[in-house]
Amino acid sequence: MTLKLYFSPGACSFVPHALLEMSGAEFEPSMVKLYKGEQNSDDYKAINPRGQVPVLVSNGQAITQILAIVLHLDQVFPEMGFLPTEPLARAQALSTLAWMNNTVHPTFTHIFMPQKFSDLPEVQASLKPYNIQLFRGMLGELQALVEKAASQGQAWLSGDRFGPLDAYSLTLTRWGTIAGIAPEEHPVLWAFVQKVASEPAVARVIERERLQLNMGKPA
Repeated sequence: MTLKLYFSPGACSFVPHALLEMSGAEFEPSMVKLYKGEQNSDDYKAINPRGQVPVLVSNGQAITQILAIVLHLDQVFPEMGFLPTEPLARAQALSTLAWMNNTVHPTFTHIFMPQKFSDLPEVQASLKPYNIQLFRGMLGELQALVEKAASQGQAWLSGDRFGPLDAYSLTLTRWGTIAGIAPEEHPVLWAFVQKVASEPAVARVIERERLQLNMGKPA
């Protein structure tokens, strides 16, 4: 099997990037520099016409969208237990993953790229503070999930094995610091993110992407 991951540093592509590194399998990481507009190049549009990351090319076939990529990696590496196998636990994990991807993630996009949602400067200006408050509340929900998992004796968000929910938690929490939401606002969540980051495979991805976890301005 050949695997190639198109990723952008700090983007949601961190999730499959971490899973691939965790699997121990050989794969080719290929960086797409979004700030340079490389996602809009003809070469990249030939891989993903939507011009988004991540893209996983598995045996020559491109797979887009986080949920599809995660499900594929879970099936390719069943020994890793990225997602639970018990039907109800699996459904709950996928529900949380979908929420992260279709609700929390787009909320941050309204903060980071309001121009995607309006061409009116005054609308863009109002989108940012409103969605920062929404995002703050969602990080609170995420912290509650961390607390619930811990109360149930789970090492990770979906059970005893590291999975996509854990990697996505790091990404979303890091984005929160970009939005000016200090780690101290969600201390349990931030401690969990430190745990995620300390995993050797995750640490290698952080180094490859040259990420700083706390992007907030120092006090």
